Amino acid sequence: MHPFTSQSAASVAALGEERLIAAIRRWLGPASPRAPFGIGDDCAVLPAARGRQLITVDPVIYGRHFDASVPPRAVGAKLLKRNLSDLAAMGGRPTAAVLALTLDARVSLRWLEQFYRGLAACARRYRVPIVGGDVAQATRSLTASLTLLGEAAGPRVVTRTGAQRGDQVVVTGLLGRSLSSGHHFRFTPRLAEGAWLARRSEVRAMMDVSDGLAKDLKALTPRGAAAALDPAALPRRPGASVAQACSDGEDYELVCAVAADADLAALLRAWRRAFPRTRLTPIGRFVPPDRVPAGAIDPTRFHGYEHLQR
Repeated sequence: MHPFTSQSAASVAALGEERLIAAIRRWLGPASPRAPFGIGDDCAVLPAARGRQLITVDPVIYGRHFDASVPPRAVGAKLLKRNLSDLAAMGGRPTAAVLALTLDARVSLRWLEQFYRGLAACARRYRVPIVGGDVAQATRSLTASLTLLGEAAGPRVVTRTGAQRGDQVVVTGLLGRSLSSGHHFRFTPRLAEGAWLARRSEVRAMMDVSDGLAKDLKALTPRGAAAALDPAALPRRPGASVAQACSDGEDYELVCAVAADADLAALLRAWRRAFPRTRLTPIGRFVPPDRVPAGAIDPTRFHGYEHLQR
């Protein structure tokens, strides 16, 4: 469904800002509480956090993160799920969200209603109250940017740092062909899995795979080490090549560094009991740069998505 319309009566321009905000409140329904705990005041009022607070922000941009082939309800859900994946990577859970919408006056009201209804359904599923936001006009643009607040789901927050040489690299789910398979908007954020992994002391570092495994793994690799990956071990989506599994991006899986001396077999057994439908796959190790085994994948040979690069 195309988000723009040539019929002014069917566009957001037919409502204007105040009536559009009233419609947004309707479309969100119970996913957005009443002011001052939701839309309608200068700021939303939030309860005090119980643990460490987390915050992340991600947009969806027409022509970049979605096009007319993606249903508007799925676009709304993807916006929230992209942010939830960031929380999952640190072992967090969501508490509230705000959304800034920048749109052309020609945006279709029907498209926008479905977008918000998809966002609301996703918010209800993951118990995320949409507590505020903003609407602004821009020419030839449709961008929604969501800021998500969260808190640690357990006693610790797992960051990208902490891996050491010798540590094992593991990844959840499958990789590659996210765009052609539709996974880039159909994915499930690994919130429960991230919280589970954060409670495991042998998990030293973690992040989500959004720009491609090869690129994202650089941030996890400890100084003075190289990531040596086993090409046969990569859990690939059907039809995906090794290059696609390393480079495609928008997988929204979790990649972790597991302590070298950890009982990996015991970790995998515990994982299967907790998440029988989701893979957790060992794919390599962090080794000294001069000790990369023959035949191993060198992630630096591949390149994931890089913003602002020609």
